[in-house]
Amino acid sequence: MRKNGGRTTKDGIRIYQQADYAGMHVAGKLAARILDDIAAHVFVGQTTGEIDRVITQMVDDAGAKSATIGYKGYQHASCISVNHVVCHGIPGDKKLKDGDILNIDVTVIVDGWFGDTSRMFVAGKLPRKAERLIQVTYDALMKGIEAVKPGNTFGDIGHAIQVYAESQRMSVVRDFCGHGLGEVFHAPPNVLHYGRPGTGATLEEGMFFTIEPMINLGRPETKILADDWTAVTRDKSLTAQFEHSVAVTADGVEIFTLSPAGRFHPTYG
Repeated sequence: MRKNGGRTTKDGIRIYQQADYAGMHVAGKLAARILDDIAAHVFVGQTTGEIDRVITQMVDDAGAKSATIGYKGYQHASCISVNHVVCHGIPGDKKLKDGDILNIDVTVIVDGWFGDTSRMFVAGKLPRKAERLIQVTYDALMKGIEAVKPGNTFGDIGHAIQVYAESQRMSVVRDFCGHGLGEVFHAPPNVLHYGRPGTGATLEEGMFFTIEPMINLGRPETKILADDWTAVTRDKSLTAQFEHSVAVTADGVEIFTLSPAGRFHPTYG
């Protein structure tokens, strides 16, 4: 039993109560607003370190906490993954070049609730093949979210993402997945972005988790660099990712991390 009530399933997944949705909306909205506001700081010649510095300031100004600063020794308020970096890119002195695409991932803590989201950005002119990759990745995320409703399974979510991405001749990264969250950063279940329909735990109202597919133009294999954080595509192909934090509702799904400005996609807004 949780301190605020609720229960845990046999798979170790917390079932949150209706009152808990409000806290998740506040945290999710702040994380999404930070990504809205950081868009103006993504441009050719900008460093990923400066983008992270601005994000850190935004989190502080909001009276929130960064979930990633100090997490397993990580020292930044964001992960910034450029071009063939799949995820967990460390901000630094790297300057963005014209046509670079990047995923910025932010997690904040507001009154004990975790808001976790990421989206794609572009510096300068968006190359055509990168534009298509970004669109397919965005659509794959939304197809996964469409599969969220009580009675479906986590395998249904992964299957929806995998079938769509592979139909577009792209691949789904297997080495990283979404996760449960709420009053903790990472919790059961692992939300795979591939799978068979009808497999995995059954979705129930009150489950909170992220869906965050990573889609590659080339093969799905990744490797971790010597810094023990940065994951890249083995074949150096372009990769993209979008992430929402969601909840299972009585009749479907609720997204906690919608963009207040309608800018979740880099070509929108």
